[in-house]
Amino acid sequence: MRFREPRTEDRILTRKTTGAARTPKKAAPKRAQNSQPALLSLILASLDDDKAEDVVTIDLMGRSSLADALVIANGRSQRHVSSIAEHLARRLKEAGYGTRPVDGLGSGDWVLVDAGDAIVHVFRPEVRAYYDLEGMWSVAEPERAVAT
Repeated sequence: MRFREPRTEDRILTRKTTGAARTPKKAAPKRAQNSQPALLSLILASLDDDKAEDVVTIDLMGRSSLADALVIANGRSQRHVSSIAEHLARRLKEAGYGTRPVDGLGSGDWVLVDAGDAIVHVFRPEVRAYYDLEGMWSVAEPERAVAT
């Protein structure tokens, strides 16, 4: 079997390094082992910075394997809802959580940001009232019988 000689276009140009010290690359910030409080505080700070309204956090710990927390917020318009979600996804990436899936940016009525241990829903007020996620996930504690 014969190998052809690489053409000039195929060659990889390399640069010789001198003995000068190289500057180390910056590593991505490491997340704490118990990152849920840090994640939630980052999410809530981002929502607050972007003027999200009626922010509600629902604790799903032990109730769902889907996530540990659900964060629901309102935006004033379709553009505001999309902007809140885009900024949140960017801040999560900058904080070292990687690229997060965002769904619904095109319509701007209901945008979901999957932040891993927390799922963030950003709604327009009418859409939030229609779907009523708080009512679906907020289960009332059972009444206890009192011995008389």
